[in-house]
Order: sequence, then structure tokens, then C-alpha cells
Amino acid sequence: QVQLEESGGQLVQAGGSLRLSCVASGRTFRLENMAWFRQAPGKEREFVSAMTWNYNTYYSDSVKGLVIISRDNTKNTVHLQMNTLNPADTAVYYCACRSGDTLDSFRSYAYWGQGTQVTVSS
Repeated sequence: QVQLEESGGQLVQAGGSLRLSCVASGRTFRLENMAWFRQAPGKEREFVSAMTWNYNTYYSDSVKGLVIISRDNTKNTVHLQMNTLNPADTAVYYCACRSGDTLDSFRSYAYWGQGTQVTVSS
């Protein structure tokens, strides 16, 4: 069992930046593929970014060049640095781990955090 807790979401103006963090419980973090998804009201949960246990990174086309995923295995933490935010980025952002082979599908992940709200004002 892995517990995930996100933080860092807040209200920010368009053009601003945010850094989201996700802390994982347990001793297997260094072996886990970690990912960020987001879900806007009335929409399906959407893949944002993933980092594998061996530091390969993946980004959705919609955020490529605007976000950076990183991890600190000494602190069981994964971060999502988001830059040049716009109102379309408004969503609840979720951290996930323990994936199957498909890193960009929410159905592939076994464990989820509760989410952190990001709101971008115009």
C-alpha cells in the first residue's frame, strides 16, 4: 500500500508559475514510476507527465516545454514545475504511482493522491 499526498496548488495569475509536490509513503518509491494527471470540471482525467524509476520523462503534447517533472528519491517526493500557466491549466492535479506498461493512461495506475487544486485567473 502506498499513500500519496500532493501540495502546492493555489490560485495564480495567468503567466505565473507553480511547483507541485507529491510525497509518497513506503520504501518502494525509488522503484516506482510516478505521474501527474489533472482533471478539470466535467472532463476526463488527463495525463500531464510521468517519470519512470530510472528517470525517463514523458510529457503530454499540451504541456511539453511548459512543465518539468523531477523526483527526489531521498525524500520520496516527485515535483511538477509548471510555467507560463494559463486558465486552461485550471484543474485538480493528481499524483499517481504503481503503473502498468501504459504511462499516459489513468487506468494504468494503482495508487492516487487526493489532488491539489490549481486555479489560473485571466
